[in-house]
Amino acid sequence: MKAFLFLLFIFNCSEHEAQNIDYQILKNISKRRSPSDNGFNHFISNTAPYVTVGTPILMYGIGLIEKDEALQKKSLEIGVSVAATVVEAYALKYIVKRPRPYVTYPDLNALDTEGSPSFPSGHTSGAFALATSLSLNYPKWYVVVPSVAFAGFTGYSRMYLGVHYPSDVLAGAVLGSGTAWLTWKVNKAWQKRLSKKK
Repeated sequence: MKAFLFLLFIFNCSEHEAQNIDYQILKNISKRRSPSDNGFNHFISNTAPYVTVGTPILMYGIGLIEKDEALQKKSLEIGVSVAATVVEAYALKYIVKRPRPYVTYPDLNALDTEGSPSFPSGHTSGAFALATSLSLNYPKWYVVVPSVAFAGFTGYSRMYLGVHYPSDVLAGAVLGSGTAWLTWKVNKAWQKRLSKKK
């Protein structure tokens, strides 16, 4: 969370400089677009919220069916981290009120539009919250690698489509990862306290 606050401070202090770097990166990305990449990035961007929200719900459902209390508890922790991240991200959007890249720079030719402000990226923050929660609860390569890849592709797709600046995506990644880590730590401390009472 400290890292995110520092990033927000830097963003506010040197907004013009950050905007120039952000613009140059987005301009370079837009020059490399291709029809096949357009479809892939639209797919990732459009499905990311469903994967982010649906994963803990699916896990909880499986836990109920199989009467697996450990899975139910982990799915609740993951769900809380994702929900908290989404609330934080959307609160920050309307506090910062940063215009979308295609509003400030129409020459970027965005491939999509959004109704909310730009900073931070909600898609990216949710994806990184999910990836971090899954990785902390299931620290196996076959969980960590796909989870982090999903989050990374989500963040990149938002820049590729021209709906977010790189700094929006970076802030979303820090916010999502930090919230998930904090949720995991609090849950561990809570479970330890409960076990001592028993």
